[in-house]
Amino acid sequence: MSVKRSFILLPGLWTGAWAWVGVAQRLKRFGHDARTITLSGLDDADADVSGIGLETHVDEVLSVIEKSDLHDAYVVAHSYSGIVAGIVADRMPERVAHTVFVEAFLPHDGRSLLDSFPDRVRDYELRTIEQNDGRWPPPDVTVVAEGQDLSRQQAEFLRTQMIAHPGRTVSEPALMSRPVSKLRGTYVVCEKDHFDGRVAPEIEALRAEPSWGFRTLTTGQWPMFSNPDGLSRLLSDVAAADV
Repeated sequence: MSVKRSFILLPGLWTGAWAWVGVAQRLKRFGHDARTITLSGLDDADADVSGIGLETHVDEVLSVIEKSDLHDAYVVAHSYSGIVAGIVADRMPERVAHTVFVEAFLPHDGRSLLDSFPDRVRDYELRTIEQNDGRWPPPDVTVVAEGQDLSRQQAEFLRTQMIAHPGRTVSEPALMSRPVSKLRGTYVVCEKDHFDGRVAPEIEALRAEPSWGFRTLTTGQWPMFSNPDGLSRLLSDVAAADV
C-alpha cells in the first residue's frame, strides 16, 4: 500500500539543504512530500553566528511545521540535527508522527552535543570554537572520506561545500520534557561508520524500547551521498510500516 508522507530532512554538522537534494528528489518520485532546510548560520560562512543557539534551530523547524500546517510529519535527522529533531518531536507530539535518526546524535535533557564526547575532547573542541569566532570548523577531506564509502570526488565536494558550524548549537544543552526513549523513532545505523558493528550504549539501549525501530545500511556516515537510493527506500519503508 502506497501512502504519501511529509518528510522534513534536517542537515547535520557543517551542511545545509544541499546535502539532502538527491534523497528529496527520490522521495518525491516515490510519491512523498519532502522538504529540505538550511539552518541558520549554515548558509553564509562569514555571517555573525553569536546570536544563533540550539533553540534558534529548534524554532526554525517548529516554524516550518506550523507554517506548512503539517500533521503526521516524518522528521529525518543526520548527525547534529538528531538533537534538533528530538527536541522538535518532544515539543510537537501532535504534529510529528515519527523521527528518523540517521547516524545522528540523540538529545538528552541538560546535555549538549559536545557533552557526548570525553571531557578532554569536549574541552579541546570548545577552545577550537572560541578560536574560530564562535564556529566549529569542519574536518579536512581525509577525515571526511576515510572509511565512509565515498569516492574521492564525493568527499572533495562535501568538504568544499561545508561551512563551519555555529558553536553555540553544539555547546548548549538540550531541553526535553521526556526522555528520547519515549519518542516514536527509528535509528539508522550505517555499518561502515562502526568498528565491529558496535554502536554507543545509549543507542543500543533503544532496542529495548517498544516505540523504537532499527534499520541498517551497509555504507558510511554520509549515506545521502554514498547510497541515496538505499536511504530513500529505507525512509519510504519506515513510513509504509506505520500504516
